[in-house]
Amino acid sequence: MPPDSSAAAPSIRLYSARLSMFGAKVQIAAIEKGIAFELVMVPFTQTEGYSPKNPEVARINPKKQVPVLVHGDLELFDSTQILEYLEDLRPEPALWLTGIHNRARVRQMEHRSDEVYFPHVIKLMGLQDKLDDPQAVAALQGARDFYRYLEPLLDGQDYVIGAFSNADIALYMAMIFGERMGAPLTAQTPRLLAWRDRMSARASVREVVIPMAKYLLSDGRLLPAFMAEMLHRD
Repeated sequence: MPPDSSAAAPSIRLYSARLSMFGAKVQIAAIEKGIAFELVMVPFTQTEGYSPKNPEVARINPKKQVPVLVHGDLELFDSTQILEYLEDLRPEPALWLTGIHNRARVRQMEHRSDEVYFPHVIKLMGLQDKLDDPQAVAALQGARDFYRYLEPLLDGQDYVIGAFSNADIALYMAMIFGERMGAPLTAQTPRLLAWRDRMSARASVREVVIPMAKYLLSDGRLLPAFMAEMLHRD
């Protein structure tokens, strides 16, 4: 008997935003895994921010933030939780990697990206023209210390935990915002610069980051040089 088309698996809907670092993480992971999804970009402008809030995002996430994923009757928020779900939904390629120790290392690094590094970037927001402000000075030092922490991890390997993983996705997206907010990578961390080039060349990354770069330009914002180069090669 042929399959009942009415019983087809429900589609996946992902709510994100043009400048959502956390939504971009989920997009890249889904593309890497070959998971089809409908992308819904919620309203965002420089003057109004995320207002009005998307009603589905506001209903599902108590924090009223993207990303939000809907798959049938399942509704999820928080990028890490969504990454976990995507891994269970389609285990290959394994973006949390295989082996208990490697998975733990990837999860720890993804957490470090979100909760150790990115808070420094948040503190820099609005201070790009005041980098001598004590808060900016401290945030810049924290970001640079984090870059120095990562640099030796890339000795002899292409990605931070060895193979490409969710840790690389999280770090790359967070560092885009670090670069934009005044905490760029420099020649002091050559391995990290080479890693960023490898990440920028991945098809999944280009599919997500190039539209982000185009939006920034359309909004009159400056692009980091490596993002401008991605556009040039598009």
